[in-house]
Amino acid sequence: MATDYDAPRKSEEDLNEDSLEELKSRRSDKPTAVVEEDESDLAAGFELPGADLSGEELLVLVVPPQADEFTCSSCFLVRHRSQIAREKDGRFYCEECEG
Repeated sequence: MATDYDAPRKSEEDLNEDSLEELKSRRSDKPTAVVEEDESDLAAGFELPGADLSGEELLVLVVPPQADEFTCSSCFLVRHRSQIAREKDGRFYCEECEG
């Protein structure tokens, strides 16, 4: 007999517990808890546009352009030279922008 290993496996106890009446009684026995969330706590994690960020320090390592990279003149993304689709007036355009 073939065995379907992807099918969920249930024991005898699981099969007996899954009756419709059993599930309905279990649902009505347990009261649901209501969690109250304070709106001010939720808003604390959001930054508003124009917020004063002068005291924040940005820690990002800036790597200069590599010899095998270019900046697309259309989307301004740094790409590998193998993705150059066109050069016009000294400006490079990537395959995605030209495609």
